[in-house]
Amino acid sequence: MRVLVTGSAGFIGTPIVEELIAAGHDVRGLDLVPTGHGTVGDVRDPSTVARCLEGVEVVCHQAAKVGLGVDVFDLPDYASVNVLGTAVLLAEMARAGVDRLVLASSMVVYGEGAYLCAQHGDVRPGPRAETELRAGRFEPPCPICGAPLEPGVLSESASLDPRNVYADTKLAQEHLAASWARTTGATVTALRYHNVYGPRMPRDTPYAGVAAIFRSALARGLAPKVFEDGGQRRDFIHVRDVARANVLAVGRTGGSVAYNVASGKPHTVGEMAQALAVAHKGPEPVVTGGYRLGDVRHIVASPDKARAELGFTAVVAFEAGMAEFAAEPGPPAS
Repeated sequence: MRVLVTGSAGFIGTPIVEELIAAGHDVRGLDLVPTGHGTVGDVRDPSTVARCLEGVEVVCHQAAKVGLGVDVFDLPDYASVNVLGTAVLLAEMARAGVDRLVLASSMVVYGEGAYLCAQHGDVRPGPRAETELRAGRFEPPCPICGAPLEPGVLSESASLDPRNVYADTKLAQEHLAASWARTTGATVTALRYHNVYGPRMPRDTPYAGVAAIFRSALARGLAPKVFEDGGQRRDFIHVRDVARANVLAVGRTGGSVAYNVASGKPHTVGEMAQALAVAHKGPEPVVTGGYRLGDVRHIVASPDKARAELGFTAVVAFEAGMAEFAAEPGPPAS
């Protein structure tokens, strides 16, 4: 098939292009920076998108502004790139008769993860109060009785509760794509990526993922600084596994479906920092007790649906993936 990959020069877009080509697909790219596979341009420009869609059968939409966001002044950029960009793409796909979309979504659309209260069963806590975080009380209590909770595992049917501007825009992308699919009879496969890491991950930017921030510190000979108490649980998935999930998704047809793209083997942020420090032979992580208001405590989701319906299973083990990631050469000195 001929596949258009938006964000084709990015951290996730680049391995998707490589995996699609290896699988025998004809790939065209669209990115703000040059690649060897297509067009330099902006996904918000209808004429550029229209040209890129000529002869295309399916689109892998990866172009996005990522990260938690630094402050409220980021709002226009996130809305413009993620929401307007997706709206322009969908409108031009409808004009061109392209009826299959693989959408890069994110686990951030869930907000907090699943929890179990001994008295009230399954519950979903609201945002944590800053007074609690400042006091070092990081675990969310039961929203009904205030009792301690046991973290659980989310499925794709869980209610969605975005907690920051990036999450808001990823959920908006899912809603726009679902509306487009209902109106046109098209197919949307939304892949809710969990914490992606691996080669070419952006460095030294406040919008980078936590793994990249820890690795950059280690490269400078500094200890990774771990927020809260380091016990917050995440599912770290290698970028090559994410690329494989996209290759499997391009062949799916029929309606709008979301899938968790995760390893199914969660680790704490503290464990991830320790694994990177050991692999890098650097200083031990330092737990700071700091926090960010947009962060959630635990977010772990089941990959069972992706396994059953897409045939996707992550294959890169946490320890091996982190060792490879830690050993990746840094950028040349300026």
